[in-house]
Amino acid sequence: MINQFMLAGRLASNPTEIENLENGNIEVEITIAIQREYKNADGIYETDFVTCNVWSGIAKRVIEYCKKGDVIGVRGRFIKNNKLLAERITFLANKENNDGR
Repeated sequence: MINQFMLAGRLASNPTEIENLENGNIEVEITIAIQREYKNADGIYETDFVTCNVWSGIAKRVIEYCKKGDVIGVRGRFIKNNKLLAERITFLANKENNDGR
């Protein structure tokens, strides 16, 4: 069996530290906005918002380098209570250099 997900989208908000773990690492929660490829019955593109947890060194880099509107790719796995744990984040474009066109 495979426990893996892959997502690509824009950060819906600036990542912020939510918890210091017992071993000194940090945990960050990020929300990714993923626009659907098709319009709904009203002619509007809907957007899904997916929340992921990020730990340790990856979390520190996300806080340091990413901000709302940046496009990222996320690979990870499901953990207990149906949470998503991001194990790898790829920085695809920042908001200043890519306006989505």
